Amino acid sequence: MKLWVKHFFGSGELFVWGCGAGLSLSLLMIGGLLALILLNGFGYFWPADLLELTLKDGKHVIGQLAGEEVSPKGIPRIRMKVGNRDLYGLDYRWINTDQIIERVKPSDLVMVERREWGNFYGRLGTLHKEDHIVAEGSDAVWRSLPPLLRHAESSETESVYTLRLIDANGKEKSVSLSQVMRVLRPNDLSTLEKLRVYVGNVWTVLTTEPREANTEGGIFPAIFGTVMMVIIMSFVVAPFGVISALYLREYARQGVIVRTVRIAVNNLAGVPSIVFGVFGLGFFVYGVGGTIDALWFSERLPTPTFGTGGILWASLTLALLTVPVVIVATEEGLAAVPREYREGSIGLGATKWETIWQVVLPTALPGILTGLMLAMARAAGEVAPLMLTGVVKLAPAMPIDGTWPFLHLDRKFMHLGFHIYDVGFQSPNVEAAKPMVYVTTLVLILVVVTLNLTGIVLRNRIRRKYAGSTV
Repeated sequence: MKLWVKHFFGSGELFVWGCGAGLSLSLLMIGGLLALILLNGFGYFWPADLLELTLKDGKHVIGQLAGEEVSPKGIPRIRMKVGNRDLYGLDYRWINTDQIIERVKPSDLVMVERREWGNFYGRLGTLHKEDHIVAEGSDAVWRSLPPLLRHAESSETESVYTLRLIDANGKEKSVSLSQVMRVLRPNDLSTLEKLRVYVGNVWTVLTTEPREANTEGGIFPAIFGTVMMVIIMSFVVAPFGVISALYLREYARQGVIVRTVRIAVNNLAGVPSIVFGVFGLGFFVYGVGGTIDALWFSERLPTPTFGTGGILWASLTLALLTVPVVIVATEEGLAAVPREYREGSIGLGATKWETIWQVVLPTALPGILTGLMLAMARAAGEVAPLMLTGVVKLAPAMPIDGTWPFLHLDRKFMHLGFHIYDVGFQSPNVEAAKPMVYVTTLVLILVVVTLNLTGIVLRNRIRRKYAGSTV
């Protein structure tokens, strides 16, 4: 037994099993986190059925089932999304199951998506045109709505049509038809129809602007701002990182100074991101931006043009944040190129620069792209520096539009990471904001994965082209 234990510890199998267990645990934790985000993110778009509950006190509740649990007192209860925020003040309500007499799913229950105050759950009452009743009763109003909703944004519809809704206990609520975005009868939809609504909900979130303090609507400006910022950052960080690595590896005389520079670069990668944000605010925004305003936009002062936060300064700040990653990865890629490649090229009459440009860089390109992908992934998820250099809760205009000069690098922008922080921790209605937090998190992960997959595909193609290298 002692010999077996001694052999077990001496062979290193303990460390192999320990590493395997740690890796397995990490993968399980990552998988669990992704499953949680996917479940809550994708589940948000499904048009769930509407329940009508009859309680012992004679009252009724209409809403979507949002969860079940046992209360601290040991009583089973359900969580209902009751909507009607303008009537009840809250979007969700807990109900003890022992207080429920009946649960039904009437087909005439409607979900009315409004531009303000969230969804309304209840029944259709009457449809008015000025002071006249156009349709009365749930079915009659339902049949009259489709052609009117298609023109609900016109000024004529806004001024003359009013929809009267009825909540679970008979309380009426009048809504201008211009404030109604969509009316659904979830209980009357087939699975195929629900799937079509589901796809439409996904498309709406990805292509429209947010509303209701960012808890409703879409997140397109945040997606656009995130991708554009990463692209600008990549165009800046790639040449500077590669040139710096080329000089350190290929041209600089190796010695104390170069070793000190490498140590400084490695330490720079560990500096807290908020420090880069403070530097970006002081140097780029106030220093460079203020100088540009004084030289070329003096007629607009004291209102700043470039002397305030914007997507350009945020991108440059993140470029500084991520350039150490690109330098280190590029150096590793250059070091992996066999020495024989350089000697063979020079032996055939090529200059040092021609050797670097035609032989070394193409062979080291997979390593360079790896560093760039790591930089892009980190930049896409950073929030702290952006809060000081240009990101905002809601951008009135995007950095690219149809107004000359079309590209407006001085404008502030929205970002998915900041959107998660804002909706999750700064929203006045935390319960209503939770689904949007999961959705935005899911989209941010998909953006990062898409950017990385693009880089991986490009890197693999280059590797196949230069299959003879050891990179």
